[in-house]
Amino acid sequence: MIGRICGSSIPVARWLTMPKVLVSDPIDQVGLDILSQVAQVDVKTGLSPSELAQIIGEYDALMLRSGTRVTAEVIEAGQKLRIIGRAGVGVDNVDVPAATRRGIVVVNSPEGNTIAAAEHTLAMMLSLSRHIPDANASTKSGGWDRKSFVGTEVYKKTLGVVGLGKIGSHVATVAKAMGMKLLAYDPFISAERAEQIGARLVELDILFQEADYITLHIPKTPETANLINAETLAKMKPTTRIINCARGGVINEQALADAIAAGKIGGAALDVYDQEPLQADSPLRALGKNLILTPHLGASTTEAQVNVAVDVAEQIRDVLLGLPARSAVNIPGLYPDILEKLRPYLQLAETLGNLLSQVAGGRLEQLTVRLQGELAAQQSQPIVVAALKGLLTQALRERVNYVNAMIEAKERGIRIIETRDESVRDDYAGGSLQLVATGSNGEHRVMGALLGDGEIRITNVDEFPVNVPPSRYMLFTRHRDMPGIIGKIGSLLGSFNVNIASMQVGRRIVRGDAVMVLSLDDPLPEGILAEITKVAGISDAYTVVL
Repeated sequence: MIGRICGSSIPVARWLTMPKVLVSDPIDQVGLDILSQVAQVDVKTGLSPSELAQIIGEYDALMLRSGTRVTAEVIEAGQKLRIIGRAGVGVDNVDVPAATRRGIVVVNSPEGNTIAAAEHTLAMMLSLSRHIPDANASTKSGGWDRKSFVGTEVYKKTLGVVGLGKIGSHVATVAKAMGMKLLAYDPFISAERAEQIGARLVELDILFQEADYITLHIPKTPETANLINAETLAKMKPTTRIINCARGGVINEQALADAIAAGKIGGAALDVYDQEPLQADSPLRALGKNLILTPHLGASTTEAQVNVAVDVAEQIRDVLLGLPARSAVNIPGLYPDILEKLRPYLQLAETLGNLLSQVAGGRLEQLTVRLQGELAAQQSQPIVVAALKGLLTQALRERVNYVNAMIEAKERGIRIIETRDESVRDDYAGGSLQLVATGSNGEHRVMGALLGDGEIRITNVDEFPVNVPPSRYMLFTRHRDMPGIIGKIGSLLGSFNVNIASMQVGRRIVRGDAVMVLSLDDPLPEGILAEITKVAGISDAYTVVL
């Protein structure tokens, strides 16, 4: 639909001063009606990034779904843009960093399709258990073959839930009501929270070995990519059934097809795929029995489409009226003047949180956020939220943002403690920020500050003083402060063709324990960490990716 203006009884002369909203994907009419209360609304769908860039300059707001790609070039061309609204959960089709740099609010609807996705998961599980798609096709083609479609009850079976966020928790709650036993794996949720849902928290290997059904509710990250593969499939029962309505790429589709064809597992039901649309030559298409495929329908309910349209349209309306957004992905629901003042500290907090999650590792139980010096006088809640976003990013990726970080932490049983100390005086005029994590690997802490030009500095790691800017790839070691270690590490990295951008050692006493921080130009090759820990005097080594 091109050039449609929704509307209205507002006099034509007033359109000249009203803001303009471009809707670039099909949106439920109720969302358009909300926008038309405060703006001129144009619906122009099917635009390529270049076509969008040509016209976006005249609009104050952009509303889209998954079909539109908002690139850095589009954002640069949107000189009047104040807000980009994605009617859905993900924002992977929007260049959020580019929007943030331009001060454009990016919002989504983080809870609009929770129920829809959970119910689709349950529908897939039941359909797989009772052979409903095959039985339907057989009956419609004239058959009446009851013996071929004898099903399996889910009652008293064990459901393994990988990821206990909002969707996974709802699936678990309904499955529990159907009489299923629950196992769960989520490294960022406490055993107490799992028990509230009725699930027993276990390691992945145990879940794979014991579950009759496995449902995935995790983002695709370097850690979760191909989580279900030939090796993990071999650990499962020959009757195990797998359901994935979360993200494509967490299952190795060739390995899954081979396992189903060989009868090594009972079957699978998939709504998402590594490449979408599903390729014509996909090995999944060749399978007949014990596999259900749907075309990414998890959020495709009338209610979900209305919910996300209303949610995002209301937020765009509010921002155009000068009010804060409630589900901002890149700002914590603040007014622009406050945001501008705090933005450097939010980046500092998020960076330190990301660093701390990798330094601490394991299951986290508590995060202490300590604002020191002049920073203690600043508004603290956004800084705490930014720290949590960084802390949870490694596990949740795009699922966590400034709006839901606090909720995600609460659901995982992470306690938050905030302290202030204006009396602390250091070399940083704006004050410093310290984060302390307590969990299964004990207590770990990091500290950082801003230089006069706003550049971030990591100033302390586990009580060892350092002064290094964060970089994409970093190597940390714990070692004895003794001659020769730095040279040995440098030579070892050189033998693996790893280039060191910078290096610094932090120590408390001479020839005592020390921390070495190396900024690298490239990620470490596989196996090099094991070689580093063999160096005499090295007690630990780990990488950090920021």
